[in-house]
Amino acid sequence: MGIEGIFMFVKKVLIVLIIYLCLISCCAAQNSFNETGFYKLKVSENGRFLEYENGKPFFWLGDTGWLLLKKLKREEAEKYLNDRYEKGFNVIQAMVIHSFPNINVYGDSAFVNNDPVTPKTTAGSNPDDSMEYDFWDHVDFIIDKAAEKKIFLALVPVWGSNVKNNNVNMSNASIYASWIAERYKNKPNIIWLNGGDKRGEENFDVWMEIGKTLRKKDPNHLITFHPFGRTQSSTWFHDESWLDFNMFQSGHQRYDQDKDGFGEDNWKYVESDYAKIPTKPTLDGEPSYENIPQGLHDPTQPYWKSSDVRRYAYWSVFAGAFGFTYGNNAVMQMHKPDDAKTSYGVKDYWYNAINDTGAAQMEYLKQLMLSYPYFDRIPDQSLIEENSAMKYDRLIATRGKNYLFVYTYNGRKIKISLGKISGSKVDAYWFNPRSGKTELIGTFDNIGIKEFDPPGERLNGNDWVLVVRESKL
Repeated sequence: MGIEGIFMFVKKVLIVLIIYLCLISCCAAQNSFNETGFYKLKVSENGRFLEYENGKPFFWLGDTGWLLLKKLKREEAEKYLNDRYEKGFNVIQAMVIHSFPNINVYGDSAFVNNDPVTPKTTAGSNPDDSMEYDFWDHVDFIIDKAAEKKIFLALVPVWGSNVKNNNVNMSNASIYASWIAERYKNKPNIIWLNGGDKRGEENFDVWMEIGKTLRKKDPNHLITFHPFGRTQSSTWFHDESWLDFNMFQSGHQRYDQDKDGFGEDNWKYVESDYAKIPTKPTLDGEPSYENIPQGLHDPTQPYWKSSDVRRYAYWSVFAGAFGFTYGNNAVMQMHKPDDAKTSYGVKDYWYNAINDTGAAQMEYLKQLMLSYPYFDRIPDQSLIEENSAMKYDRLIATRGKNYLFVYTYNGRKIKISLGKISGSKVDAYWFNPRSGKTELIGTFDNIGIKEFDPPGERLNGNDWVLVVRESKL
């Protein structure tokens, strides 16, 4: 073999070696990425849902852990995140800045002299050294622990009351938003919640500045707006390029308490957003919380129960929402025995309330939605015959190409029009939102009108989902 032949041989060997090393590197990176469970989130092609960058559906199952970053110590935060992971939650909504001064459980302040232009940071991040471990190190710790559990942190950079009282304003909003976006833009598990329980027309310019700055400095993560009760982000920001999906807050009033909105009919917010152009996903980011007074402020009123939580969840998702956020009175404020004051008539502590009934039942909804073809699902009330009933008698229907779901909150009879999904025959089931169990009703011709009578008596909270799917027989 001549020198030229040897050269060509060595060249080929090097090329093969380089390709091999690249494949090994890519596979290692891919495996590592898969182990974390994180792919970038994006809006689905049809504009109705969220999905991972690898194309798998992302059903948002959120919890309002609003004061997580401020009130829980490291070991407490891990306990909370472990519980939420085990119950199937994949998003925690939390405030970064709740108030001014913003001091966490370790006595660390977020800012120097309460100035949002000057975050208070230290050179180190050692949790065992109180001189090094600062407010932002603690936020980092919780974000990273959530990532280990495949949980996204939906962060509110600054709660709305701090904008209303001028602590964050047009002179400093962009500086603070730039800083926090730069700090967390490379974390895999961040979603931004602009706003914070405020109407968009209040301090509109500040919310716009924060939204645009987050988008400019952090193109990696999705952004929405958390609005005031019985309002929706789409009212003010639907056409803004920084708003990736809509969020509404349907809680916390009864029909007779809500004079201006849709009362308890949170499905109406979904229908409103669903009709808007351009198409954007939407969800209920704050329904009525489990174990909080109806109307929020008067503890002599009845308290919302797990059955109400389920109703809000199934109504909104079947109406077209891409997920749902659960809330619990004690958990959202991380209520502890040594709290100087209590809010909203809270009766329990967060570490007990994480086990309240409604929280565990939310995973059943997530499992149901992900067990059927996801991206072709649409709301379809035409499936229901004689569907003029309102309030708690309301039936909500949704379907894909080969299946349909109908939810009843009180076990009323369900009469549906068959023939709108594929198959000459269909199998029908009852899905129990309280237990997650399914029982077969029977197999039927996929034609005509069919009435189904749910198990048990007609009673609020005796809720069921009628599942009809193309039969494999």
